[in-house]
Amino acid sequence: MPNPVNTPLQDVNISGIVRLPSPQDLKAAFPLSEASLRTVAETRETVKAILQRKDPRFLVVVGPCSIHNAEGALEYARRLRALQKDVEKEFFLLMRVYFEKPRTTIGWKGLISDPFLDGSCDMEAGLRLARKLLSQITEMGMGAATEFLDPIVPQYIADLVSWAAIGARTTESQTHRQMASGLSMPIGFKNGTDGSLQVAVDAMDAARHSHNFLGIDAEGRTATVLTKGNPWGHIILRGGNKRTNYDPKSLAEAATRMQAAGLPATLLVDCSHANSEKKPERQEIVWQSILDQRADGNAALLGAMLESNLEEGRQAFPNPGGAIRPGQSITDSCISWETTEKLLRTGAERLRAHQAAMATA
Repeated sequence: MPNPVNTPLQDVNISGIVRLPSPQDLKAAFPLSEASLRTVAETRETVKAILQRKDPRFLVVVGPCSIHNAEGALEYARRLRALQKDVEKEFFLLMRVYFEKPRTTIGWKGLISDPFLDGSCDMEAGLRLARKLLSQITEMGMGAATEFLDPIVPQYIADLVSWAAIGARTTESQTHRQMASGLSMPIGFKNGTDGSLQVAVDAMDAARHSHNFLGIDAEGRTATVLTKGNPWGHIILRGGNKRTNYDPKSLAEAATRMQAAGLPATLLVDCSHANSEKKPERQEIVWQSILDQRADGNAALLGAMLESNLEEGRQAFPNPGGAIRPGQSITDSCISWETTEKLLRTGAERLRAHQAAMATA
């Protein structure tokens, strides 16, 4: 029997610890430009106005399931920015710029965790790449949306994010509810992977209140974080447990339960994930359904999410010996850019026609 005096009690399963630059050091390397500041400030205020129903446009968070290539992401951002100008009277577009991917078991955890896609997990390079890319996208005038998974990451990039989500796997987490209460942008809470709505209602309620928890400050030192609460929460319906929840009955139930909890009935519908059965071509079915509901006057339905990339589908990853294409997903399958443009342009025409008909009725 080993001598207990010589038995290690700490870091038994730790193979290494690598220090990272502080948030203020990374921000100094990639400072917030005047153009980016204007984009983030204006787009956050627009989202708030939509949530308050002061802006009648439909919020659409659209873009890749995950970012794995900077050039592909920038090309997508350029196209989306150009399209925004053509549909801006009906839709307010934000680009999905997702750097962190929660895994049910194991797998690639996103660009921040493994930016070189090779298992080297150079997180300093990942944080630098993420901040640089957000800077470039927002300098174009394109607002960025992301999912926050690690509670330390917002200190590095949150000033460049216009809208954020808490995912289905983490909505029930106290850590993420506390984090959300201190975030500076509107934030959506997804219903659980099993389809449960109550976890999202509870998360939205919890995040509206003040909290205190352990975190880091701008210099990277451990600190107690005191929050005010985030009043700009809303719920994202993404389906779950082999059922969808984008139909009128599901939306009405969600709105009723939010109101019963004393919360504003503010809903977005995720056209992907369980609502599309993870089949990219089914996103169009969900999209058409929610546009019908929007045209029918559903006051709680304020926006949608689309998973879209330059190319349709997904590519095998890891792909030993094969080239990884910059514009096709390595996580969930996405609709193509051509389909995305079609859905947004025809959707805008549809809403425009409905508004014209209402005006002459």
